[in-house]
Amino acid sequence: MDFGDDVMDGSDGQHRKKRYHRHTPRQIQQLEAMFKECPHPDENQRMQLSRELGLEPRQIKFWFQNRRTQMKAQHERQDNCFLRAENDKIRCENIAMREALRNVICPTCGGPPVADDYFDEQKLRMENARLKEELDRVSSLTSKYLGRPFTQLPPVQPLSMSSSLDLSVGGLGSPALGPSLDLDLLSGGSSGYHHPAFHLPTAVSEMERPMMAEMATRAMDELIRMAQAGEQLWARTGGPDGREVLNVDTYDSIFSKPGSSFRGPDVHVEGSRDSGLVFMSAIGLVDMFMDSSKWMEFFPAIVSNARTIDVLVNGMAGRSESLVLMYEELHVMSPVVPTRELCFLRYCRQIEHGLWAIADVSVDLQPRDARFGGPPPPPRSCRLPSGCLIADMANGYSKVTWVEHMEVEDRVPIHLLYRDLILSGAAFGAHRWLAALQRACERCACLATAGMPPRDNAGVTPEGNRSMMKLSQRMVSGFCASLSASQLHRWTTLSGPNDVGVRVMVHRSTDPGQPSGVVLSAATSIWLPVPCDRVFAFICDENTRSQWDVLSHGNPVQEVSRIPNGSHPGNCISLLRGLNASQNSMLILQESCTDASGSLVVYAPIDIPAANVVMSGEDPSAIPLLPSGFTILPDGRPGASPSSSAGPLGSPPAGSLVTVAFQILVSSLPSSKLNAESVATVNSLISTTVEQIKAALNCASH
Repeated sequence: MDFGDDVMDGSDGQHRKKRYHRHTPRQIQQLEAMFKECPHPDENQRMQLSRELGLEPRQIKFWFQNRRTQMKAQHERQDNCFLRAENDKIRCENIAMREALRNVICPTCGGPPVADDYFDEQKLRMENARLKEELDRVSSLTSKYLGRPFTQLPPVQPLSMSSSLDLSVGGLGSPALGPSLDLDLLSGGSSGYHHPAFHLPTAVSEMERPMMAEMATRAMDELIRMAQAGEQLWARTGGPDGREVLNVDTYDSIFSKPGSSFRGPDVHVEGSRDSGLVFMSAIGLVDMFMDSSKWMEFFPAIVSNARTIDVLVNGMAGRSESLVLMYEELHVMSPVVPTRELCFLRYCRQIEHGLWAIADVSVDLQPRDARFGGPPPPPRSCRLPSGCLIADMANGYSKVTWVEHMEVEDRVPIHLLYRDLILSGAAFGAHRWLAALQRACERCACLATAGMPPRDNAGVTPEGNRSMMKLSQRMVSGFCASLSASQLHRWTTLSGPNDVGVRVMVHRSTDPGQPSGVVLSAATSIWLPVPCDRVFAFICDENTRSQWDVLSHGNPVQEVSRIPNGSHPGNCISLLRGLNASQNSMLILQESCTDASGSLVVYAPIDIPAANVVMSGEDPSAIPLLPSGFTILPDGRPGASPSSSAGPLGSPPAGSLVTVAFQILVSSLPSSKLNAESVATVNSLISTTVEQIKAALNCASH
């Protein structure tokens, strides 16, 4: 029974319906504090609580009754665990005694003893029957108090470890493989891990809800203080972007917690704050934050996976005073950087009219029990109180103050390419989150107004614009998801043009939004001594596409249609046509987008009949796409300017971290095998693309 439920006493419970009431986290926190001092409050104490919390005295009375029942159940469960352990101990002793009786020998003749084994066996059977009866009684009692069936200790499941893809290289870009490879060897975990970091529950138990409500309330209070704190807590970096980073020593002294003063040598802290205007109402942003599907949709370049595990409190209209338990994976869209897995509480509160707060704080639902064996768990990421303050503005904008605060274990070495970006906190910092949010909101505004402009020069209807934007959004989301280095994806390294090498992964596609069959993904990450804005401008320009697009065979491309989807001129969706007689039946759908935190250029071939369906405004959900493209991130070097111009004091411009990724359909038969030719083809495709980009940007020696 929920602590916020009102129940009826026995006298009138048969005549009146049970009323349902869910208390807010703040009410639960104060009730819990009172319960610790006095589990049996008298009438005067209940009346005082009633006035303070805005609840009826009868609600207070029944809450304390329910809480005492829950405490009793907790004690019973502890007793049951002890009894069960004793049961297991006795059972093991019985088994050992039985084995000893089977192997005992007579000390005189060396043969079996003349004792009557029948009676010894009967004694064991009777003892086992008594133990089973005791265990059944304990299970029944536990089930009664927990409100669900009681399960005994789970059996130990053997860990099935798939071997990695065995690829040796016989020459430059030519993997020497056997005649075929079983696809099962390529599915499963990423290199080093085969299992998710969390054993996620399907729901939160009633015993855990008060504790989580209190944790969320404290996180909210800390978030508000951090968001409004001054220079004592936050310091600006010396770089041109002037990011605000957390002063960890000051934080520890202000927000001291038991055990927080000690951090292991392999733990680093990432704390950052940023604020800016976002073109969306506060209500719209709150709805997005509380919906895990919209959360993924808005941040595909940061959130590779997200879902709501349980709704602990469903507040007013699903907003104020809502509390949910969520799971997410964060990535930087490179096969060399493992994802970060987080399980956290998200608490929404309306502070005053037009001002909202969203607070996140990690909940530790792991680890796997080391007794079960297997490899160690992946590095742990913990989100300390973080989140946003969202203030409604009069012009349709919202002012968002974003605080991001994490503790991350560094037990696995960070790849050298991404070390500066990640250790600086920029990879998952508030600056990147806010920039991505601003870009996503701009795109939403463009989608909402896509039906208003007249026909463009290609004859695309307003409905066609909206349909093309929806199709392109699905293409970008699919591309971002394909680059996740999660625990469930295995990337295998081939030879390549750099120290990263080309990494490949294969999966069977059954998604209606992709071609059905076997899909081979390949990617590599490189560093270029060129600023991000210059790399982005080169790649997304249709006039320079022939310099890097291997499949265009050096032929130019022509822009057929263009839809702006942001204030930056590079943020757009295009339909491109290759001026090549052999490819006149295909077009290229491309989306390019950039902001202060990085850039994307994603494209996919689309045949002319499908393009006509889109441009006429029909539903594009059944059109299969297999996207490829580029991600461009700053290298994170301290003191470097992120743009083409030199930074202050003559500091050199920063370089770029570029990930090149292709996806090809190996076979339309899901049961087919992967062959060496397909792997060699995609390896050569990526290697040639990288070489041509370096040559065009005058950095072939790097």
